[in-house]
Order: sequence, then C-alpha cells, then structure tokens
Amino acid sequence: MLRSPPSPAEGGGRVVQPQDDLVLVGEFGRAHGLKGEVRLKSHTGDPAAIADYKPLIASNGKTFSLKNVRPAPGGAPDLLIAIVDGVTTREASEALNRVQLYVARDKLPPPDEDDEFLLADLIGLSVQTEAGEIVGKVVDVPNYGGGDLLEIAPTQKGPTAFLPFTKAFVPTVDIAGKRVIASPPDDLFEQAKPAPEPEDEA
Repeated sequence: MLRSPPSPAEGGGRVVQPQDDLVLVGEFGRAHGLKGEVRLKSHTGDPAAIADYKPLIASNGKTFSLKNVRPAPGGAPDLLIAIVDGVTTREASEALNRVQLYVARDKLPPPDEDDEFLLADLIGLSVQTEAGEIVGKVVDVPNYGGGDLLEIAPTQKGPTAFLPFTKAFVPTVDIAGKRVIASPPDDLFEQAKPAPEPEDEA
C-alpha cells in the first residue's frame, strides 16, 4: 500500500512529509569526521538517489547540493554520509544537524495505483475508528522489515503505537479528508498498569 517511487532519474523519489508544495526527502544528522562530511537520513526509494535532486531546499529557504553520498557505517540502508557542496569544515557540517531537505512536489510522479500512497500524504492524517472516534494522528510510516506500519500518536498524551498498514487494519485512506479509517485492536495504546496497592487490613 505504501509507494516507494523511483529515483529522480526515473521520475521521482520516496517522500515523507509535505510543506506547502514541497516534499521532505531527507534530513541531515550529526557531523562526520573533520572535513565537512555529514550524516544524512534519506527518504528516497533508492537512498543514494537523493543526491540527484539539485537543489535540495531547506525549510528556511536555503538550498543545498550534494556532491557525493555513500552508505554510513552500521548497515542501515537509508543512512548515508554526504559531502555537501560548499561545506568543508566540521563546524559547518555541525550547523546542518536536523536540517530537513525538500524537493518540489511537481517533480514527483503521481502514484500508479489507487492503493499506493506517498509518505508525504500520510504523515499528519487523523486516525479514526469505523465508529468515527478520533484516536490519534499518523506521525511516521516506518518499515522494520515486516511491512509498512502506521506510527500513531494518541489523542491523549502518551507513547505512540504501531498499526500494520494493511487493508485489514486500515480499510480506508481518505487523503482529501485528511484522515484514515482504521480497525485498531482495543489495546492499541494499552500500557502496563501498576498493580493496585493492597488494602490495609482493618
């Protein structure tokens, strides 16, 4: 159900979060080494394809161009080490930490099928039960190897919970209505509760 579009050379990239007509495709992390390299979390279908988008646009309006990327140590496919054009010192790369990178939405092709969705269109959607109760909001769509998950922040304060992004658990995705209709288990947000205190004996 979750679409991972092709690389820019093929017409698009996997995306995460919308901002007006911009779509989030990556985020800088910590500085790496002393020569200006920086860690980068990529959200494109082929992680290295993020370097093909030029320029990348930050939320503050600044633009960046990646000269080179390579896989970061550790084996996570979406984590890269990037060389950024014009960034040559550790101090400059440290200033990039947490900077999010966007591309224009019109550079991305529309989904090929009705049940495919860009991550950009899922983040922030309200999560409602089939009875109409709002239970939370989609904050991420991770995949840890067993299929796509909706990470849902509850309406009430508390930890997020994960719901498989399948027709069984999420029968309806209403992008225009900014909501998904879900069939979550009753204990989706259930937390371990402390045992009640024993009553004092009379």
